[in-house]
Amino acid sequence: MARSEFEERLASLVRRRVPGCEALIAAERLSGGANQETYRITVRGGDGPRRLCLRRAAGGVGRHEHGQPGLATEARLMQVARDAGVPEPEVLHVLGPDDGLGEGFLMEWLDGETLGAKIVRAPEFAAVRPRLARECGEVLARIHAIDVDATGLRDRLETLSPEQFVRRMWLQYQGYATPQPMIDYTARWLLAHLPEPSCPALVHNDFRNGNLMIDAGGIRAVLDWEIAHLGDPMRDLGWICTNSWRFGVSDKPVGGFGGYADLCAGYEAVSGRAVNREHLKFWEVFGSFWWAIECLGMADHYRHGPDQTVERPGIARRSSECQIDCVNLLMPGPVEMLAAPGFDDDEMPRLDELLSSVRDFLHQDVMAETTGRTSFLARVAGNSLDIVLRDLALGSRHRDAELRRMRALLGTDGTLPELRWKLALALRAGSIALDTPALQAHLRTTVANQLAIDQPKYSGLRTALAGGGRRPD
Repeated sequence: MARSEFEERLASLVRRRVPGCEALIAAERLSGGANQETYRITVRGGDGPRRLCLRRAAGGVGRHEHGQPGLATEARLMQVARDAGVPEPEVLHVLGPDDGLGEGFLMEWLDGETLGAKIVRAPEFAAVRPRLARECGEVLARIHAIDVDATGLRDRLETLSPEQFVRRMWLQYQGYATPQPMIDYTARWLLAHLPEPSCPALVHNDFRNGNLMIDAGGIRAVLDWEIAHLGDPMRDLGWICTNSWRFGVSDKPVGGFGGYADLCAGYEAVSGRAVNREHLKFWEVFGSFWWAIECLGMADHYRHGPDQTVERPGIARRSSECQIDCVNLLMPGPVEMLAAPGFDDDEMPRLDELLSSVRDFLHQDVMAETTGRTSFLARVAGNSLDIVLRDLALGSRHRDAELRRMRALLGTDGTLPELRWKLALALRAGSIALDTPALQAHLRTTVANQLAIDQPKYSGLRTALAGGGRRPD
């Protein structure tokens, strides 16, 4: 759909569905949301300009994969949660076929911060940060207490046991046809450490720093209900503790702003149920496993999906971040890092100089002259060029060393792709023990060196280099 047609249909929608609205002034697509589109809408009414928010499926086309409920149900979830005392914006209208905009819904605009890195570091949130972990526990307890029968949600959401969830994600990853042995290792560990069955509850499934709107008073809104289901409520507590959403603040495991004790205390105070820390750890490990696979899914979506933005391949390379978090949680130990050689100076210009010039143009000139999503994507594109630069410097030595280790581990010859597949399939078949020292050493070193290419500043790499394994209190 052309931009002009989109805005014409949106203008018609707000005039029909928003009381007092006379015209659409602007519709700006915001930078976040790789799976869905979010727009800041400005309309004109008798009382002056008013801001609204449009949440829309990527390209307007919903992808109802793996039981995802769809945006109409997401809107219903927000309404139900709001009624249960969970901070939420008011939903104004759910898009229908006559609106011509695809799947989505219109809601009130709330002011607050959603950028996780800013929430964990900005001085304006210093006073509220110490309270956020406990508040997260309290909010999650309210979500998990929602009566899914009385609200009509049971028939709109699927139910997943921990084992079903692990096996579904493992199968999804296998469908991408890319051998990532650390993912297979983690799947094996999860299936060997499944928690005791519990009564299924409403699970937000993406409750994390970055999907919470924060202001000086605390949590302003819980966002992005697009993958909610019925299942083990500890999934939500483990997910907000996953290192990917600490934004570099590794000593504060709950969202980068608090500790386990405060999260559990808030949850227990409202729910009346004790939190088992080993149960929580299972879901923390699962969180990194899940996000490692979802990151790979971004590459698959880029190849086949309707919204082929520069953002998706960049996110796909974050899979190694999640894999190093699994290493640190499951088998910490020494890693051998490769040093990058210099580039040959006889080429003028060298490949790294060509790439650096384009990266600097994007980060400096383009970002300085643009705003909003275009500026954000220019940064993403520049970061992707940084990955290519690091791969040029380190990639061949990393892959050569990986090949030598696998030949020794598996006791056979073959190409790198062949041996990656052989190891992945051996893990899937259970023919190699998870506690094999050479296996663990190979996986630690392989994942760490891949991460040095993909994102060397990620906090999980620092943890791995320090020996890994310690979960902060």
